[in-house]
Amino acid sequence: MTEIKADNYSIFISKDITKEIKRFLKVNKNRFSKLFVLVDENTLKYCYPQLVSRIPAFEEAEIIEIDSGEQSKNIEVCLQIWEALGEYNADRQSLIINLGGGVIGDMGGFIASVFKRGIGFINIPTTLLSQVDASIGGKTGIDLNNLKNEIGLFCNPQAVFIDTAFLRTLDERQLLSGFAEIIKHALIADADYWKKIKKTNIHDFEKFDALIETSLRIKNKFVQEDPFDKGIRKALNFGHTVGHAVETYFLEQNGQEYFLHGEAIAVGMICEAYISNRTAKLPDSELKDITSFILPRFTTIKLQETALDRIIELMAHDKKNEKEQIHFSLISSIGKCIINKTASQDLIKESLKYYLEHVKC
Repeated sequence: MTEIKADNYSIFISKDITKEIKRFLKVNKNRFSKLFVLVDENTLKYCYPQLVSRIPAFEEAEIIEIDSGEQSKNIEVCLQIWEALGEYNADRQSLIINLGGGVIGDMGGFIASVFKRGIGFINIPTTLLSQVDASIGGKTGIDLNNLKNEIGLFCNPQAVFIDTAFLRTLDERQLLSGFAEIIKHALIADADYWKKIKKTNIHDFEKFDALIETSLRIKNKFVQEDPFDKGIRKALNFGHTVGHAVETYFLEQNGQEYFLHGEAIAVGMICEAYISNRTAKLPDSELKDITSFILPRFTTIKLQETALDRIIELMAHDKKNEKEQIHFSLISSIGKCIINKTASQDLIKESLKYYLEHVKC
């Protein structure tokens, strides 16, 4: 078992996290009056049974279930959950246990943070993406009109419990979605880590403990230096300015399958590596290295010319923007990130075309 200290909570990583969860609940048994477990249909089926069979306190918890997917991450679903908490007589000493991926963690944290002006919550992330990224850092929130995390606040969990055994419940697409955030951590902070992950087989589950720990330590360092995302923590948004806009664009398309978060971030990292090459001196060889590594591993997108303008419009809602200028976190070389960089709409469109041209190759 590995423990990483964050601001005012601990992150535990293990192949069997139940001992640490039981210890936490026992130590805090007088603090928490009621337990609530927030799940979706997948974590209720595949993950909850692994915990309730070994943690007696879970047998007494109330289960609140939502539909999986980004479409559930909205205020209407939050209202339903707040009403359910009220019906179950939740009080200010209640604890919400977020058992799921990024949607469950982001939304569950937000729900807990404002219910009765704030109740406690812990995160038990079950996807690779949430284990290496979304479950720590204190960002909670929901989407508004398909715009990512437009409503939210900073609030830390009581603890985070990461069990790599849950990764075996994921399909390859979900694993790759999380792997995108691991790639991001390497590109912004650690060139040696980049060399290591290029040799990684995502089906080798025995290696994930080390990868998750390295990524969490990278993210935790940025968060501790800049907990409220005013400065250097923005480095963690590399790939996300374009990526969030691409993700939102596909969410807008009625009846079309939307892209997973990590798949959209993969697109964003290629585009923003291209912008880095043009404006931040990222070497041509490193742009080629990034493109050739990411592109064949992820589901690719196809876009008409008219879609590019809409994607750029959506970037105008990015939270890093200032004075109506679209801001980026870029890389000057692999492992070195620079923040608060701007790019013209022409260059952004050029980066999207660069991506699409390589998809055709």
